[in-house]
Amino acid sequence: MRLVLVGWGAIGSEVARLLKARAAPVDLVGVAVRDTARDIGVLLIDDPAALAALTPDLVVEAGRAAVMPWGLASLSAGGDFVPASTSAFADEGTLEALLDVARRNRRQVLIPPGALGGIDALAAAARLPLASVVHEIVKPAPAWRGTEAERLCDLSGLTAQHCFFDGTAREAARRFPQNANVALITALAGLGPDQTRLRLIADPDATGNRHRVTAQGDFGRMEIVLDNLPLASNPKSSALTALSLVRLIENRAGPLVI
Repeated sequence: MRLVLVGWGAIGSEVARLLKARAAPVDLVGVAVRDTARDIGVLLIDDPAALAALTPDLVVEAGRAAVMPWGLASLSAGGDFVPASTSAFADEGTLEALLDVARRNRRQVLIPPGALGGIDALAAAARLPLASVVHEIVKPAPAWRGTEAERLCDLSGLTAQHCFFDGTAREAARRFPQNANVALITALAGLGPDQTRLRLIADPDATGNRHRVTAQGDFGRMEIVLDNLPLASNPKSSALTALSLVRLIENRAGPLVI
């Protein structure tokens, strides 16, 4: 399978490393970066128009805020598109524009579960009416540095858990795009960005990232809890984020899908 990665940060480089280590049946034919003068042993591109010549089967946006230009170019070039920066879908019309191009070219937009688990169960449950979906994200206080959380609470002075945001998934994705991509994944699987409730919590005693998704509806009730370790090269991201992309890529390339 011909693969292009968009972004060579902590997540993109880790995805490539894992695919190589696992001898996945994937040919990494290009990596989209801003600085093409670097040498990483793979063809580097900086223009979405260059995708057409690479004839990719799959284009994975791995942590670069460029969902629209690369997504549109991927789908037009005959490749399915995987957006890791799902927070982009908080903007009205973004997802609809990608889906329109996907339909016309008979391609797919594939939403990865990111740092979450149980998204398949939530999406299945949503086939019947859902009453509520609440997603709590708990991270170590330092992991929220560089975000609006610094203005909303004293991260260095916390002595207990503190919820600094309680609102819709759409608002959370707009205000905390680096930490709330998973909010849009939960929203897309369930009630949508305006009906999904998100709570962001800083915990001075936490050593990893915790996600708790609680849903109720005609199917019954579910509660999914994950305690994720951070990515070694980027404490603001969970290691599971890169692993979920590797799983998705291998599912597309291999004969067995799980």
